[in-house]
Amino acid sequence: MFVSFGYLILCLILRLVVQGMRGERSKDVEIVVLRHQVAVLRRQVARPDLEPVDRLVLSALSRLLPRTHWSAFFVTPATLLRWHCNLVAGKWTYPKRRSRHSPLRAEIRALVLRLAWENLTWGYRRVQGELLRLGYRVAASTVWTILTAAGVDPAPRRGALTWTQFLSIQARAFWPATSCTWTRSV
Repeated sequence: MFVSFGYLILCLILRLVVQGMRGERSKDVEIVVLRHQVAVLRRQVARPDLEPVDRLVLSALSRLLPRTHWSAFFVTPATLLRWHCNLVAGKWTYPKRRSRHSPLRAEIRALVLRLAWENLTWGYRRVQGELLRLGYRVAASTVWTILTAAGVDPAPRRGALTWTQFLSIQARAFWPATSCTWTRSV
């Protein structure tokens, strides 16, 4: 890529030197011809496919022209800025770190969920301890992640009564007491 870029820059420099030696009239005619060719190509191609070298040349040439003449480019200043941002982002992004841990087996995931549902008062630490006793080495945070992903509430809320259940139990206990007759001794 660097060799092709160097060759392209050398060709551009030689063209500029040759154009400097030519007369003004031939330059003006060539500019008119080139503008007409660009206008024809714009009608045929909706969006040009540019290579990184093309983008680099257009960016460098945009620095040489004043902003008032930027209408000659078929890309906008925002496009040039986006190219620069993408270039910088590609330079400073680091490769994704791979996890050091092996993926969790489905049987361990199922065992965690089964222990949690069969023992409603156990929290994630207790489930992790029981897994250790069974020979499965799993971190407590992993057990918590599995339970949270499955929508299992923490232990105190899992074993507790809902408000509706509590009220129905209270109503059943209160109903027989109200049906008794009370006598008051004077």
